[in-house]
Amino acid sequence: MRENSSWRSKKFLFTSESVVEGHPDKICDQISDAVLDEVLRNDPRGHVACECLVTTELLHVAGEVLSDVPLDIDKIARSVIADIGYLDEKLGFSATTCRIINSLQTQSEDIVLGISESMEARNHPRDSFDLVGAGDQGMMIGYATNESSNYLPLPINLAHQLAQNLAAVRKTKLLPYLRPDGKTQVTVEYEHGKVQRVDTIIVSAQHGPDIAQEMLRHDILNNVILKSIPAYLIDSSTKIYINPTGRFVKGGPHGDTGLTGRKILVDTYGGMSRHGGGCFSGKDPTKVDRSGAYMLRYVAKNLVAAGVADTLELQVAYSIARANPVSLMIETFGTGNIPDEKIREIIDHKFDLRPAAIIERLNLQRPIYRRTTNYGHFGREEDFFTWEFLDMVDEIKKYL
Repeated sequence: MRENSSWRSKKFLFTSESVVEGHPDKICDQISDAVLDEVLRNDPRGHVACECLVTTELLHVAGEVLSDVPLDIDKIARSVIADIGYLDEKLGFSATTCRIINSLQTQSEDIVLGISESMEARNHPRDSFDLVGAGDQGMMIGYATNESSNYLPLPINLAHQLAQNLAAVRKTKLLPYLRPDGKTQVTVEYEHGKVQRVDTIIVSAQHGPDIAQEMLRHDILNNVILKSIPAYLIDSSTKIYINPTGRFVKGGPHGDTGLTGRKILVDTYGGMSRHGGGCFSGKDPTKVDRSGAYMLRYVAKNLVAAGVADTLELQVAYSIARANPVSLMIETFGTGNIPDEKIREIIDHKFDLRPAAIIERLNLQRPIYRRTTNYGHFGREEDFFTWEFLDMVDEIKKYL
């Protein structure tokens, strides 16, 4: 167990943001994962690394695929864009009028070699999980905290809730003047590591040109903010900003270029945890950027739920073509109830961090990924989020 880090041991403000599915970066994430889903739907062992760029009336799809599945990129992309809500060419980006450039190519045979024959497989593998090497080098982070019921930090939880409700009032036409783009941000005050109150709330919602800002602010306050943030967290000093510039008509790809993988903190822990740097969307599960991060979340969440620590951060690192991780780091920020060495012992005995074992345990070779792209990859309760299951808590307690 370690001393609590100084910034967590005193009074401080912490901020996280979220975005709705019409945000330019999230458009790219969804198209990338829709391509991945199409491959996995017909070829569960297919390899995909797909990235997108969007700007005014243009989508560029690039990356690498290793599969015999025929891909109609035009059809896949336009379906996603329409589903998000970009149907009117007056928005500067629409499903029917945008130009699509397809630059997908075949995955490098050098990468394929490392995945299909790991270093361990060339030197007396102990079992079948040694046969598959990691698809790249890199560091992945897993994090969990018991300050929320879903074991996520409260700032990112509240930012996601705001974003989800902002999207809902648009899609249900409760606020019909809203357009697909939008962002949220929440600042939470902590003292001695405990949540005290919400300090600042920001909602930026794209809208039609004819709505009065006073009405928009009234509607967003009452239909989004007050239905997202628990009343006990808001006090007379809480600052609320709704469309701070006073106008947000031009948005989406017409207002800002979007890229796959640019919202990595929105996708994970809102910045409360460190980040390995790799994004998730568009990557099949042989890429440990994705599967490794999912597995570490699963490990950290089950350990915290079992009472091993109040807050736990794990870092694992891989080498391309090697099945076993090259390192594992444990950080409890002074909240651990057992020594770090004991936590490491539990992980070694109860969780297999080799890529093939992760894929099997979490059932990752399924077309589930477009549904992960919005409102965070963690803290979700849908059945296919296997990395959120708390099915190892009793096993960990028995081990203790």
